[in-house]
Amino acid sequence: MKCIEDEIPFELPDGWAWARLGNIGEWKAGATPNRKCLEYYNGDIPWVKTGDLNDDYIKEIPETITKKALKETSVSIIPKDTVLIAMYGATIGKLGITTCDVTTNQACCACCNLKGVNKKFLFYFLMQHKSNFISMGFGGAQPNISKEKIVQVIIPVPPIEEQNKITAKLTELFTFVKKIESAKSTLQSTIQQTKSKILDLAIRGKLVPQDPNDESASVLLERIRAEKEELIKQGKIKRDKKGSVIFKGDDNSYYEKIGNKIENIDNIIPFEIPDTWQWCRGSSCFVGMESEKPSGEFFDYIDIDAIDNHLHRIKKTKRMLVSNAPSRASRAVKTGSVLFSLVRPYLENIALIDEKYANSIASTGFYVCNSSGVLYPEYMFCLMISGYVVNGLNQFMKGDNSPSISKDDIENWLYPIPPFNEQKMICHKMKRLFSEIEAIEKSLS
Repeated sequence: MKCIEDEIPFELPDGWAWARLGNIGEWKAGATPNRKCLEYYNGDIPWVKTGDLNDDYIKEIPETITKKALKETSVSIIPKDTVLIAMYGATIGKLGITTCDVTTNQACCACCNLKGVNKKFLFYFLMQHKSNFISMGFGGAQPNISKEKIVQVIIPVPPIEEQNKITAKLTELFTFVKKIESAKSTLQSTIQQTKSKILDLAIRGKLVPQDPNDESASVLLERIRAEKEELIKQGKIKRDKKGSVIFKGDDNSYYEKIGNKIENIDNIIPFEIPDTWQWCRGSSCFVGMESEKPSGEFFDYIDIDAIDNHLHRIKKTKRMLVSNAPSRASRAVKTGSVLFSLVRPYLENIALIDEKYANSIASTGFYVCNSSGVLYPEYMFCLMISGYVVNGLNQFMKGDNSPSISKDDIENWLYPIPPFNEQKMICHKMKRLFSEIEAIEKSLS
C-alpha cells in the first residue's frame, strides 16, 4: 500500500473510481517477423504498423503476414475491437480500433480483453491523454514510450452505463466536428477557386466595365515605341532586332511583326480580349533585368525561402554579411518589381516588391519583372500570379531534380494588356475582393 495523492489530478463523482490502465485489460506489444524470410509475408493475416493507425476504426491495413510467421515468431493474434496505441517516433499516441483479428509490429501496444471498460471510452480517454504520452517519450530523434509506462497511467472509470452514455455523446459530437472540418476544407478549396476565377476574369477584361474614353493599350504601346526610337537615334540604347509588334489586321486576324517579317498568329492567341486591350510579348512588357552586387557591410537578400507562396508576398529577407554573400545574390529590384521564380514555377514563389524591400538584392533564381511603362505594377503582379501565366509557363520546364524555366520563356510569352486606367481599376476591385476573401480565410483558421 502507498499513498498516490500526488497522482490524482481531480476529484471524481460518486460511483466513479480510479484504476491503472494495466488493470482494465491485457496489454500486448507485437513484433516484426524477419524481413529476410519471404515466407513470413504476403499471407492472409493483417499486420498493423503505427502508420496504419488513424485515430479511428482501422479500415486499411496494407501489409499481411503468413500463418508460418504466426507460428514461428513472437507475433500474436489481436482480436477485433481492440484499442491500439503507437509507442514510437512521430506517431506516439496515435490510436486505432481493430475491425477484424490482426497482428501488430512491436511499436503498437494493444489493450485486449477489457474488464468493465467500454472500448470507445478507453479510446476517447487515450485520445485526450495523447499529449501526456508524447511528453513521456524518450530516446533522441525517434523517442518512444514503453508498455510499462502506459500501463501505469491512471484512468477515471465511471459505471458502465454512464460510460455508454458518455461514449455515445462523444461519438455524436466528434461526428459533428468531422462534418465541420470537412465543410471547412471544402470552403477553403472554394476560396482558392474563387481567387483563381477572379484573376482569370481580371486578365480577360471581364472584372470591371470598359470605358470607351480610356486611351487604348495600343496607343500607349505605340507611344512607348516612339520614345524608344528616339533613344535609339540618340545612341542611348540599341535596337532590339527581335522587337515584337502585335496588331489586328483588316480581316480581324492577329498578326505579329518582327523586323520586316509579318506573320499571322491566330493559332497562338489563347483567348479573346476587349478591343481596347492589346496582346504583347514579355520582351515588350518588361525592361531588361539589372545586376547588382552587395556592397557595404550588410545587405538584405531575397531567395526562394523568403517568399510566402500562398499569399504571394515576402515573409522576411535574410540579413547577411556582404562577405558571406552567395554568388546568386545579384538581381537588382526596386519598388514595383515582381519576382517570379524560374525554379519549380508551379510552386508559385511570386511576390511584388514594395518600398520596404526596394533596397534588397534577389537571387538569380528569380526573373525580375520591371514594367516597360505599359504595365501598372499591381496589375503586372496579378497577371504573373494568374493561372494563365503560371500554368502556361510550367509547360516549358526542363530538368529532373529542379525543373526550371528560362528568361526567354517569360519574355516570349503573350500577355493581355488593358488600358492603363483600366489596369488601376482592376487592381482596386481585386484588392477589395481579396481583402474580403482573406478575412474569411482568417476566420477559418
